[in-house]
Amino acid sequence: MTNVDSSASRIAYLGPAGTFTEQAAVLFAGENAQAELVPYPSITASAQAVAQDEADVAIVPFENSLAGAVGETHDLIIHQLDLYIRDELVIPIEHCLIVAPGADTSEIREIYSHPQALGQCQRYLARRFPNARTEATLSTAQAVARVVELGDRVAAIAPRRAAQLHDAQILEFGIEDDHRNATRFVVLAHQDHEQTGDDRSTLLFSTANRPGALLNVLQHFAEAEINLTRIESRPARERLGTYLFLIDCDGHRTDPALANALERMQPHLQQLRIIGSYPKAPRP
Repeated sequence: MTNVDSSASRIAYLGPAGTFTEQAAVLFAGENAQAELVPYPSITASAQAVAQDEADVAIVPFENSLAGAVGETHDLIIHQLDLYIRDELVIPIEHCLIVAPGADTSEIREIYSHPQALGQCQRYLARRFPNARTEATLSTAQAVARVVELGDRVAAIAPRRAAQLHDAQILEFGIEDDHRNATRFVVLAHQDHEQTGDDRSTLLFSTANRPGALLNVLQHFAEAEINLTRIESRPARERLGTYLFLIDCDGHRTDPALANALERMQPHLQQLRIIGSYPKAPRP
C-alpha cells in the first residue's frame, strides 16, 4: 500500500469509470468514506477542476514505464496551471482483450483503445491481429463501451474493471507487451506535502545556453549525494532550441541537504520552480 494523504474529499480524475486513472483514484481515496470521485473528460479538465476550486485534488497520469512521459500532464504543470504535486501512486498495468457478450469473434476487424494502451500492446496486436484496424478512443473505458455497442467482430483493449462495468467478456488477460508495465500517477493540489522522511521532489529549471551550464547544476546534486531519479527536457515554448529541465530527486525541499544544494546552484540557473515535494510511492 502506498503512503498517500487521502484527506481530500473531492477527487477529480480522468474518466470515465473503468480507467486506470480511476483505479489510482480509488487507491488514493483509500478508506476515506467522505471522498467523492468525480470523472472528467480529459487530463486538462481534471487539473483545471482543482485550479478552479471545483475539486481538492486531481489524479493524473505522469509517466509510463514503457511509453515515457505523459506530455499533456507535463505541459499543464509547466506552462498552464500553478499547481503542485502532493502525492504519487504507481499502478501495475494489465491490459485485457475485451469483446461484447456473445459476440462473433471469428474475425476481429477493429480494435479500440486509448493510444497509449494500443502502443503498449503493439507487438501483441501485430502477432494476433495483423489485419485488424486499430482506432483510438479518449479512454480505455470508452473503448469497451464502443465495442459493446457495436457487437460482432470488434474488440477493445482495457483493464478488467472496464469489462466488469459494461458486462463485457474478457477473451485474454495480460496482453501488454511487457509485464513490467506500470504507470506513475501524480496528485495535483494547491500545496505539496509536508516532510515524511521518505520523500521525492520534482523541480523545474532552466540554464543559460552555454557549454557546461547543465553540468554545473547537476554537479551540486552529486556533491550533496542527492540521487536524481529522472531528468527530462521540455520545450520552453520561446524559440526553437530553448528547453526547460524537469528533475525528480530524492528528498524533501525542506531537507537541509536539498535546500542547500538548491541555494548553491542558483547562480547557474535562469529560473527555478519547485513543482512539489511528496511521499515516495513504492515501485511494483
